[in-house]
Amino acid sequence: MDKVSSDCPYPGCFFCVMKEGNPSKHKASILKFFKELPSLDDDGQVLPISSLWNTAMAHPNDQEFIDLGIFKCMAAPIWKGLKNRCWLAHDQNIYIPYYAAHIIGSYTMNMEEFADSAVHAGVIPPLVELLRGRLTWVEQRVAVRALGHLATYSSTFPALASHGEILELSIQLAMSSLEIVYSHFYQYVDRRLSYHCDLLTRGMGGVEMESRKAEEWASQLQCWSLQLINCFAFKPEFLSTICTPEFLIKLPRIWGGLVNENSPAGIGLLRTICHHKLGRGPVASYDWQYMAIDCLLWLLQDPSTCHKVIDKAVPALVDLAEISALGDHKKLGDTIVSVLQECIQSQGNGRNSLSNRTKEQIEELLNSRQRLKREKSMPKEDLHIKQAAALVVKLEGNSLFSSGNIFGAASKYSEALALCPMRSKKERVVLYSNRAQCYLLLQQPLFAISDATRALCLHNPLNRHAKSLWRKAQAYDMLGLAKESLLDAILFINECSQSNDPDLSLRQNKVPDYAERLVKKQMRAAWLFREAAIKHGGVHCEGDAGDIYGRETDDSEWETASESDIGNDGRDEMGDDDDDDSEWKNEDERKDKYDKPSIKGIVRDFYNC
Repeated sequence: MDKVSSDCPYPGCFFCVMKEGNPSKHKASILKFFKELPSLDDDGQVLPISSLWNTAMAHPNDQEFIDLGIFKCMAAPIWKGLKNRCWLAHDQNIYIPYYAAHIIGSYTMNMEEFADSAVHAGVIPPLVELLRGRLTWVEQRVAVRALGHLATYSSTFPALASHGEILELSIQLAMSSLEIVYSHFYQYVDRRLSYHCDLLTRGMGGVEMESRKAEEWASQLQCWSLQLINCFAFKPEFLSTICTPEFLIKLPRIWGGLVNENSPAGIGLLRTICHHKLGRGPVASYDWQYMAIDCLLWLLQDPSTCHKVIDKAVPALVDLAEISALGDHKKLGDTIVSVLQECIQSQGNGRNSLSNRTKEQIEELLNSRQRLKREKSMPKEDLHIKQAAALVVKLEGNSLFSSGNIFGAASKYSEALALCPMRSKKERVVLYSNRAQCYLLLQQPLFAISDATRALCLHNPLNRHAKSLWRKAQAYDMLGLAKESLLDAILFINECSQSNDPDLSLRQNKVPDYAERLVKKQMRAAWLFREAAIKHGGVHCEGDAGDIYGRETDDSEWETASESDIGNDGRDEMGDDDDDDSEWKNEDERKDKYDKPSIKGIVRDFYNC
């Protein structure tokens, strides 16, 4: 290649080529560089490829390099690294397959015409070899990312589907990715490959940052594998491969982790599977406790799966029926009621078999809807009388709670709910939340979750009632559901930090000590690598063979449900946003409970302890 700059000692230098001011020469030089780069055996390949990586990340929709053959140029060094391990081990060539696959993924993530060019350039076979694990998990991560982008387009999906092993490899990777990253990188600090560490931290961090980024990349490896599988799941002919017992059992519990919170993870794939009748049958045979509302409704609407899931689905859906809208779901509560009404009507035709408890729950929901219709035609004076009566009964419940009669208090709150008008949502939020607290004390976490969920559905904005979030987090903890408890506890902390309540103003961006302890406890239990660590005998950190999290926190330290935050003085009035909570009743108690680190501190301590 001709020398472009007289100041540069390297003929054909990529950086000099990019500085060429003459458009025609610039284009010709880049085209020649792309053709010659794969055959070069000197030590200078990694620098221009890393520069191309930066360009692809910054300008993924720029067509210049696409027209000049960058995909063929990037496929070649991947093949070279796979076939020539001596070349791969020389100097910094070990980085090249990673950068090349990443460049392919970046240029194909937005533009279908770019993806077409990539397929025609032959990028799929070398990416499949990386997906097999021919190099390491780091290259698998960028390979599954690139293949996932190619699978999203109708014009390029058939090319991927023709490689039958891609789907099976992706399924295996989704199930084993966390264990692979843990055992091949995270577990033993002294065995970590230096180029892995460099790629993870860009040379800017130590062991702690490497570990943190490894968890993030492991989550991405798993979630991107699910995204690739999801593209296949839209095609009925692939569902028999996807819906295996081994995979479906694990799928609902793949959640992406806190570091990949925007991924739909296993739930997203389950939703796609449930689009098809062929997928609903296998899914209905497993525990889908973590499934989304769409999946539950589809399973109930399908005659072949309704009888398998209805007794489990109804309790969850009844609690969610108060939701008016959720994202793109308009009138979601009405949809839930309609589907459940169809279920109970179909029983008479012998299509489904309902247990007595399930039938009672549906009928109770339908009666509440009828009650709402009747109340719309009632005089306002009558509604005010009902609301005042509910307030009196609620105060009686508060008094019973303060005296230690928890069962009596729960009964009073139930009585108040029966009196309180259906459209008095603020008041019903308080009543449901208070009764949830009673159920916690009575060691009935399922009932507590039900009432807390109803309070959160009624609250405006949706799912933002702090005390109900906290009670729900406690109830999930009682059931041993760490991820669910963790997420609600974090939402509770966010509400505390964002509250406009004058009583909470001194605690802005402060975390209650009991919430901090619960979050730390659940982060241990829900840690992405927990199962892998147990299987492989614990975590081995720098100079320390102990658990990265140190000693377990004493569970008795964090505030339990028995430390009630329902007020003793019954000072709350109907319609107030605040609950009947005495937790914030004096300044000293507020300062004591909330003079704690922020949520960022919790996460930092989680990684450092």
